Amino acid sequence: MTSEPAVLDSDFRYLDGKGNLLRTRTELAVAKMLSFLGHDYEYNHKVQAGGQDLAVDFKTDTGLIEVIDGDEDVEKYRALKKELGGSIMAIGRPKYHSRIGELQDVVFYDGDSPQGSIFIEDQSFTFDYAHVLPLVDKCSVLHGHTSSVMVELAGQMKDGMLVDFGKAKGIIKQAISSFDHKFFVHDKYAHEGSPGHYDVSFKGPRGEFHLTIPVDTAYLLPGEATVESLSSELIRLLEPELPPNIEAVGVYIYEGYNKGSHIVSRISGA
Repeated sequence: MTSEPAVLDSDFRYLDGKGNLLRTRTELAVAKMLSFLGHDYEYNHKVQAGGQDLAVDFKTDTGLIEVIDGDEDVEKYRALKKELGGSIMAIGRPKYHSRIGELQDVVFYDGDSPQGSIFIEDQSFTFDYAHVLPLVDKCSVLHGHTSSVMVELAGQMKDGMLVDFGKAKGIIKQAISSFDHKFFVHDKYAHEGSPGHYDVSFKGPRGEFHLTIPVDTAYLLPGEATVESLSSELIRLLEPELPPNIEAVGVYIYEGYNKGSHIVSRISGA
């Protein structure tokens, strides 16, 4: 498997309550604040400024909000401010103060704990498993895969470190061990059978299947046993074990060669 480049915080993505894919945690914070205050908003609102189409991060009933995350945002904000006047404000970090300090409607905030993200992949992050997908013709027959995993962690750094790689590796390896040599199946297809066994039955494109599976070899999921579901389940296992400064987790699970799933989730307690 080809090595991935380091995942920077600017490469990480966040989902708001509306399903918008936000670019930074600052945007996520603004979205959460607007929702908390009961203000509806439109993300990535398009406006005309200086003869060009520009995207403003947030449009509300009372005005526009632009998040300043880089020098290009400074120039965009200047163009928007010239066109729209007092109907737009911005929020950004102090390092941009020298660029836009003369504008009184920019809110600056301190960043004493810098944001950071890391990725971890290791030869030991692999697992073998069987699954069945009754809704997919080719995959409705019991079959298996060997999958490899890469995990992203993002949050607040302390003393230049997000989390010790050794500690993170141990947590990830322990979670993956729960997946190894298991039969994954949607829990709606499994029912209690003889002592210590599940009776698994379903009707698919290839006909009716009836299997008896030992409980300790099965892993029941709340949805179909897709690689996307496995990624989400791995995040669920990782979440309670991670240090409190970790605010988001991304999991790649490769199903065979050059294909797989990438799921990103914000830690619920963050």
